[in-house]
Amino acid sequence: MKKLLSLVLPAALLLASCGDSDSSNTESAPAETTTTTTTSESSTPEPSAPVESVPGFTVSGTKLLDANGNEFIMRGVNHAHSWFASSDFDALEGIDKTEANCVRIVLADGVQWNKDSVSNINLLTDLCKKFEMVAVVEVHDATGKDSIDDLQAAADFWIEMKDALIGKEDYVILNIANEWVGQWKTDTWAKGYTTVIPQLREAGIKNTIMVDAAGWGQYGKSIKEKGKQVFESDPDRNTMFSIHMYGSAGKNEKTIRDNLTGVTDQDLCVCVGEFGYKHSDGDVDEGYIMEYCEENGIGWLGWSWKGNGGGVEYLDLSYDWAGSKLSPEWGEPLVNGEYGIKATSKKCTVFG
Repeated sequence: MKKLLSLVLPAALLLASCGDSDSSNTESAPAETTTTTTTSESSTPEPSAPVESVPGFTVSGTKLLDANGNEFIMRGVNHAHSWFASSDFDALEGIDKTEANCVRIVLADGVQWNKDSVSNINLLTDLCKKFEMVAVVEVHDATGKDSIDDLQAAADFWIEMKDALIGKEDYVILNIANEWVGQWKTDTWAKGYTTVIPQLREAGIKNTIMVDAAGWGQYGKSIKEKGKQVFESDPDRNTMFSIHMYGSAGKNEKTIRDNLTGVTDQDLCVCVGEFGYKHSDGDVDEGYIMEYCEENGIGWLGWSWKGNGGGVEYLDLSYDWAGSKLSPEWGEPLVNGEYGIKATSKKCTVFG
């Protein structure tokens, strides 16, 4: 698939359809986008009775707890396996050398890119375990799409691949679909996830689930408005959320705070699943993202280790897969900065 590199954009490259994530107006969204309606108190599901304990990672309010009951705060990067599978070992070994405690891995369900298998998912997660990094696995084919059918395809893929998840709950987190819902539609987003999450649980998948915000991952208000509804749809109450921060959601301190507190004020767990230091939709205050997350116990994963094309090569953290030379503007501060990986990463206690 390397020959497709110039056509393959990383998770948040087509951001022209996004507007300001700290505002409810949808002026910059596509013409067919409608204004989101905030969930009323009467439509918010009543809290359900506590569920029995589940194996591995669990969500407790705003915190992610590992299998030993200790808080785990993600400090890591994204790796584009689907387009660079031959470089997986070098990439994961290089990421491990940064002292990252977590890596988010791009996979494919076959709708847009070559479908991954149980065997190669096992290989990837076993490598992560070898390097003592938690793996967050995600399907990339539904990126920016608005049809529930695309989210359903991702969920069906995970049900088919459940043997690569079951038994690995203490070091594998399931990010169902990367940036599903490109438009700023909270209702579509909530309807899709409340539909598929129970299906995954019914199939026997107990891993902590991660759900990206709507609006190419940048519309944090979708979680603020209906994150509780999505959380309550999980019979295990073991779902966390992710906001991707580029020039919309990560543009300044107020926007960053508003996006994250909009989730934590709902007593929900959130991480910054992707962010850069600049992007096609504007500058990013990456320093404040890292500082705020450190001060508030929120995880983050930088985009991305290597392989960005289509004019956004500046998002490469490393100039080579082995990580022997980090990019000065992005890789160095993310890894070696005051609030970077080496200064703030703590290994998950399941690895001893």
